[in-house]
Amino acid sequence: MKVEYSKDEVLKKLGERIKELRISKGYTSYEYFAYEHNISRAQFGRYERGEDLRFSTLARIISAFDMTFEEFFSKGFEEKQP
Repeated sequence: MKVEYSKDEVLKKLGERIKELRISKGYTSYEYFAYEHNISRAQFGRYERGEDLRFSTLARIISAFDMTFEEFFSKGFEEKQP
């Protein structure tokens, strides 16, 4: 059976994962994390809220967390139940 995610569901999961990782790295403020990693603070806040982002930006964020794509997607993206 094919399971489909809506764009909003995927973006929400991305935002939650980004926020979770930022906090786990000890950053209570998304603005400070963004500033330290040369990412637009306003945009980073939007990403955490589940707004759309470019793939290249996602790659940059994952790199800022010093992770691989596999590590990033290993949590929070479990298979959806039909």
